[in-house]
Amino acid sequence: MATQLATRSNDPIAVVRQNLTQMAPQFEAALPKHISVEKFTRVALTAIQNNPDLAVKADRRSLFGACVRLAQDGLLPDGREGAIVMFGDKAQAMPMIAGVLKKIRQSGEVAKVSAQVVYEKDEFVWHLGFDEDVTHNPPPLDQPRGKPIGAYATAVLKDGSRLLEVMSLEEIEKVRAVSRAKGNGPWVQWWGEMARKTVMRRLSKRLPMSTDLVDDLDRDETLPREDVLEHEPQPAMSRLDALEHHIEGENTIAPDSPNAEEGPGDSERGEAFAGEGVEGQDV
Repeated sequence: MATQLATRSNDPIAVVRQNLTQMAPQFEAALPKHISVEKFTRVALTAIQNNPDLAVKADRRSLFGACVRLAQDGLLPDGREGAIVMFGDKAQAMPMIAGVLKKIRQSGEVAKVSAQVVYEKDEFVWHLGFDEDVTHNPPPLDQPRGKPIGAYATAVLKDGSRLLEVMSLEEIEKVRAVSRAKGNGPWVQWWGEMARKTVMRRLSKRLPMSTDLVDDLDRDETLPREDVLEHEPQPAMSRLDALEHHIEGENTIAPDSPNAEEGPGDSERGEAFAGEGVEGQDV
């Protein structure tokens, strides 16, 4: 028995599981009513199991702080709505594109919102002026879409107004170039995810203030690096600007690389690991 207890105490995942259980009252106070403490705790534990560095290398205070922040934002750390990422030896809470869209929809000011990547084989036509609009038709599923060439975000407000932002690949890569995360993490693993967040960040500057995720991103510990912005004057940051600065890295992978996926696979999402499955991302 003593040996078993010693082994358990040396198991970082077992310790994290115990700590998460002890934090149930904090999660209950922070979570919205539609997310149970049990579900949030299960998904958080699965996310940590899927990334052992969080349990072994991350500062525990920052790890559990990231969990609480996601709970406050009403986002599950499933790799779809939100994620817990490493920034040095600190764990950080990072909203994902599905979480950003979820919070915008919940604002009550936006009827529809979407963000998509455009590929070179897609049919893509966009119009500006008094009636901003876009037509986007991918090729048949049995035909390749080619390399990414840009991304766009669109929103329909409650009053019927339509808003559109379009960014070319060059514009997106300029944003990536000044990001602390440009060579690692989501920009490498999930280029499409970050491209969609980048263009949604730009659109957010035109959305009603109640959709600007003020509370969520004001709690985000990640800040832009001032030294990479010194050489060129930059406009005032939107509340979503911090989404592009979450993880440091060394190696850059091009967006058309086979390793640059659009988003996390089902096996990387907390609910899938827990055996319950994950709904497709609806944007």
